[in-house]
Amino acid sequence: MQLPFMAFHLKSEPSNMNYRAAKKYILNRLRTELSVHLYYHGLHHTLDVLKMATKIAWDEKIRGRDLVLVKTAALFHDAGFVKNKHAGHEFEGCVMVREKLPDLGYTDADIEKICRMIMSTKIPQSPTNLLEEIICDADLDYLGRTDFYPIGNTLFLEMQKYQLISDEIAWNKLQVSFLSGHRFHTQTSKTLRDPLKQQYLEQLKLVVAAYPT
Repeated sequence: MQLPFMAFHLKSEPSNMNYRAAKKYILNRLRTELSVHLYYHGLHHTLDVLKMATKIAWDEKIRGRDLVLVKTAALFHDAGFVKNKHAGHEFEGCVMVREKLPDLGYTDADIEKICRMIMSTKIPQSPTNLLEEIICDADLDYLGRTDFYPIGNTLFLEMQKYQLISDEIAWNKLQVSFLSGHRFHTQTSKTLRDPLKQQYLEQLKLVVAAYPT
């Protein structure tokens, strides 16, 4: 009765990569080291990106080792925020990847793929292949979801706390600019998220248009 489970386990997690240990390690660090003022970039965001990256990857027919790499990149993509700074957090996350993952069975090639995925999420996003596109779309998945406004508000509050934005007017203008320039990359996200994202853009344009010049 155990054989089907074992076969699935080996297929879903390559035996030489200890994904479970990597996940446990980074989630523990995020849980204990992230600032309480990261209202958007908290542990909850990483878990959301992991969930959506896994879903998008599956829908895009990513399996085996590459699926594990996508999930690992999702877990580490904002790990650099343990340094409690926004600028350069992608690079800091890659430093953590290079320090920890070789001990967990990840090859040099695996680590290079993971770091390229992480770095591709830096705004403006710059994916060059499907794996990077998946991480980028998962990272900004909320732009086309029904929880767009509440999640966006946590980012606004975080940016205010770190003195990265002044007020709500500046925030809404930034949202219009950002949404206008943003695009989803995978066919999965284009289909699932683009329609609602465009609705939010039109709504925010009306809000901004009402501001005094």
